[in-house]
Amino acid sequence: MASRLSDDPTRDPAGDALAARFRAVRRLTLDLTAPLSDADATVQSMPDASPAKWHLAHTTWFFETFVLRDHVGGYVPYDPRFAFLFNSYYEAEGRRHARDRRGMITRPSLDEVRGYRAHVDAALSAALPDLPEAACALVELGCHHEEQHQELLVTDLIHLFAQNPLEPALFAPERARPVQAAAPLGWIQQPGGIVRIGHDGTGFAFDCEGPRHDALLHPHAIADRTVTNGEWAAFIADGGYREPRWWLADGWAWVKAEGITAPLYWEEGEGGWTRFGLDGRRAVDPAAPVTHVSFFEADAYAAWAGARLPTEAEWEALAADADTADGNLLDRAGAVAPRPGGGLFGDVWEWTGSAYRPYPGFHAAEGAVGEYNGKFMSGQFVLRGGSCATPRGHARASYRNFFYPHQRWQFTGVRLAKDA
Repeated sequence: MASRLSDDPTRDPAGDALAARFRAVRRLTLDLTAPLSDADATVQSMPDASPAKWHLAHTTWFFETFVLRDHVGGYVPYDPRFAFLFNSYYEAEGRRHARDRRGMITRPSLDEVRGYRAHVDAALSAALPDLPEAACALVELGCHHEEQHQELLVTDLIHLFAQNPLEPALFAPERARPVQAAAPLGWIQQPGGIVRIGHDGTGFAFDCEGPRHDALLHPHAIADRTVTNGEWAAFIADGGYREPRWWLADGWAWVKAEGITAPLYWEEGEGGWTRFGLDGRRAVDPAAPVTHVSFFEADAYAAWAGARLPTEAEWEALAADADTADGNLLDRAGAVAPRPGGGLFGDVWEWTGSAYRPYPGFHAAEGAVGEYNGKFMSGQFVLRGGSCATPRGHARASYRNFFYPHQRWQFTGVRLAKDA
């Protein structure tokens, strides 16, 4: 029997869907942080990472500022001081706390930040049925923004707990799977030609995913899977981190300056290689995708393997018809890790050889939200595909993630390409 609500002709199904999505996104963030103590949520392990408490508060500030403050008459900010504490990089919103000092924010406490979230959630939920279309679009943007922070939250926590000599496990490990050999590496031949890339305008996309445009591809081939831990161990054993001929000049300088000898979180002991994750330190699965490698490492491995990294246009053309929700992606709180046998989406973000630059005809949006992506189009490289920490439904073929070439605390991996 249909409910009386479903028979109400005044109800807006799109509004109901947005409200449900808002609640689900906000709940998952709380679930991810549920096991944390106040100390766990306060410490900042490096300038690139943020404390869990800051992620909880910043995503809340986003909704409070760009939706409630700007579109709900009479709304009074929960605490005016939070605008300084929890703004990230929006110059149009004024002064803000220094990024590398976010770990100094011992107060408000974790429980007080949770109270802030509850207040904003209640206010936005009450206002949602009457919000104008422009404000609803900002709610949708805010949900996608928070999903990005969910992934950052997970990877920031791994980095934080890795600094603890006890290497504690935040979540219990999943049941161990039998170790199996990876399938032999195969190649998907691509003929080249003119392809259309960029978001097609259907559904949500970030501004940097468009405009849609033509790209010329030369004949090439792309690997049918990502590089595995076992293959990476062979690279290490062959002196990959000791041989400068495989490395870009900046990459080799980074290897020497930082003493890099293996992917982040790897350690070699009497029993072989181990890695650290939210489930503690575990043996490296040789069949699983290698992860926590930088662009410099990805490029060096590709050179060693007699291949190269795909361009983002090559990657997107291959992924155009793939199921974006099919893969090892984040569904709920718990230990996350790449698994053997994945596809184009999930497990690890895949480095491309493409610089993160604007597409032809790109224009940043007006106002503070125009600072979201465009101003970072300098010195970074594009990654594609999503990871085991990317919320399911968040990624798509046109999605452009981006990081600096030395960064590797995200779930970043490698898919090879080669010229025909």
